[in-house]
Order: sequence, then C-alpha cells, then structure tokens
Amino acid sequence: MKHIIIGAGPAGVIAAETLRRTDPAAEITIIGSEPEAPYSRMALPYLLAEDIAEEGTHLRHGTDHFDDLNIKVLQDRVTAVKPANKTVELASGASEQYDRLLIATGSHTTRPPIPGMDLPGIVNCWTLADGRAIADKAAAGSRVVLMGAGFIGCIVLEALAARKVQLTVVEMADRMLPRMMDETGGDMIKRWCENQGVKVLTSTKVTGIKEKDGAMTLSLGDGSAIEADLVVCATGVQPNIDFLAGSGVATDMGILVDHNLQTSVAGIYAAGDVAQGPDFSTGKQEIHAIQPTASEHGRIAALNMAGQPTNFKGSLSMNVLNTLELISSSFGLWMGVPGGERAEAVDKDGFKYLRLEFDGDVVVGALALGLTQHVGVIRGLVQTKVKLGDWKDKLLQDPHLVMDAYLERTQGIASPASRPF
Repeated sequence: MKHIIIGAGPAGVIAAETLRRTDPAAEITIIGSEPEAPYSRMALPYLLAEDIAEEGTHLRHGTDHFDDLNIKVLQDRVTAVKPANKTVELASGASEQYDRLLIATGSHTTRPPIPGMDLPGIVNCWTLADGRAIADKAAAGSRVVLMGAGFIGCIVLEALAARKVQLTVVEMADRMLPRMMDETGGDMIKRWCENQGVKVLTSTKVTGIKEKDGAMTLSLGDGSAIEADLVVCATGVQPNIDFLAGSGVATDMGILVDHNLQTSVAGIYAAGDVAQGPDFSTGKQEIHAIQPTASEHGRIAALNMAGQPTNFKGSLSMNVLNTLELISSSFGLWMGVPGGERAEAVDKDGFKYLRLEFDGDVVVGALALGLTQHVGVIRGLVQTKVKLGDWKDKLLQDPHLVMDAYLERTQGIASPASRPF
C-alpha cells in the first residue's frame, strides 16, 4: 500500500506517523512545498519574540526522525491530482502514484486589493521565510504597522511587541478579534493593548500605501496617514485548493469531507485547515483552522486510510489566545442560539469577562477573558453537552459557579462554594 500525504504541517506529519504505526509495511511519502523541515506555523511568533531558534519551530527534532520511520519527505509542489490513474503531478515535472491520498495543504495568506500592497516593505507572517524577513526589519524602535487584528494578527502582535517596536494595529472591524470575541471582549482587549503602548485603530480602513526612501505611508479612510518602516499583513487566509481543478474532488470554501474525512473521491482524504468537515456544534461542514483540529484530522484520516474505519465526531470551534499576557478564549456557539439564554459577568476595569450561552439547560458556547483556571471546564461543558438541570438557573445568576456545576453534574462532587475569577 502506498500512501501519499500532500502537506508537511501538523496534520500531514501526524497522519504519516499514525500510518506507520498502523501499517508498518506501507510506503509513505510526505510532499511539502517549502524548502524547510516540517514545522509549525504557530511557533513563528515565538521565533520572532526570540524565545526559540528556528529549530524550535520544527514539528519533529533530530535529522533522522523521518528516515528512522521510513517516511520519505519530498520537497516539491503538487500541481494536479489525477484520480483516474491515481497520480499526483509535481512542479518539478515528476509524478507520484498512490493507493491512498491525503490532502493536508493548509492555507495561504490573502491581501486586500489596496494600491501599494505589493511593495517590498509589506510582509505576511505565515512562513519561516516571512519570519526571517520580519526579524530582519522589525528592530527595536522601528515603526511597524500590523494590518489585521483577528486571531492570527493578535498572535503576531504579541511577537512584535516583544521586539520593542513602535506598533500600530489597524483593523477594519469595529473591534479586535471580531470572529472570536463580542464587543465587550474585543473592546477590553483593545484597551489592554493601548495601556501597554500599542496604538489600536478599529473601524479603520487602509486605502493606499506608498513608499519613499525606504519608508511607507499608509493612507486611511478618514483622511489621516501613518508612517511605517515595516507593514505586516494579517488580513486573512484561504485554503490551498486551486491545484484540485479537474480532479473531481468536491470543494466549497475548502475540501468537503465526511465523518471519515474522505472526500467525494474514494481513496482521497483531507485534513487540517484545508478540510471543510463536520462541525461539532452544528453538524454543518465548516473549516476550523486550529492546530488541535488539524492534529485530530491527521490521526483519524490516517486510520481510515489504513483500513481501520474511524468516525470523526466533529471539530469544536475553539480559540485560546494570549495577548500581552491577557488570556482570552472562545468555545462553540459563543454568539448564542435562537431562543437561548445567556449568563454574563463583566469587570471592565479588572479586564475580566465571562459569558455562557445556553440551549435549554446545556452550555453550547462561551467567552472568557482574564480567566484561565476554568477554561478546561468550560470546554468540557460544551463538548460533553451535559444537562445542567437546576444548575442552569444558578449559572444564570452567577456564572462564576461554572466549576461547581461541572464537578457536580459530571463527577457527582457537590460543592456549594462560589468560585469567582
């Protein structure tokens, strides 16, 4: 049996290792499009903050790891998939045959259609090459503009602040983290960043960028302008699916997969940021571009590829973020459901916030800010869909009791004590 995995990120690497454990005699090849050892994009901010060296971004350490597992790692780019003869075509002109194929190609960055976005002083933060470019230009005291304050943008924000640059964040939405936080949480994070010397402009659009003598001028929608030595663009990503044209593999926003992570073409699977699969909360097919989902995708897809039918229960929309030491998290349907109820506790001055969303007596979503000790408990309540009974009314009055509710309803441990932030 010959397995080919397109993509050398967490989903691809975990799939390859799972296949080796499950099918010791199989031929396994990982095809990665970057001239690097397999690495984690999530480690790039730690590299920029100089907390780790480049080797620290690598998914596996030791030059012989993949050789020892008899896993071939090929640095090339797949240009086409041909299911009729079970081959993938490569940019080098070569081709590879497969019996089972896993597509774990991840995403690529996108830039808004703004005049000047192609200037050399504008970089993304998505690849090791990007990380090297930023590290070269983001010296202490330099003027840096970060475009985008979503999840990726705020991770980059942390790293840039650690480099002691003069940082300005520009976000089109009315708040930071608009897909992860409501207005209350987003505004708290903005104030927190501003209190630590980061300038944050929300509801602000960049309309054009010009460069002169190595410096850039960003024109804004309100008629003002910002000067910058470096612009980091974190305005969004899209799944890498263009090479599938004509393959018969069904796509939407990403590659559509079933509960076995198989695509519309038998023998072809997808995993990670490129896979549009079952959502735990809604049952719909969604993309959840987070590393825990990618890792689980890789493991389950590999088991199915190896002939061990394994069901994927669905990915939970989940984000946990550290923004200049302020921890924020969101789980499930944090925006609520029609007819549902909500419990909130807000301490704006203390930068603490907890919001629980109910469907009947089940917690289906949550937001938390400045709260770390009960994050796992909140996730557990959402994932187990445990019925809270009379604990729901108690939480509506005081959501701080979430730990007590979890212990009693899942472990049978009664505790009348309130557990505040």
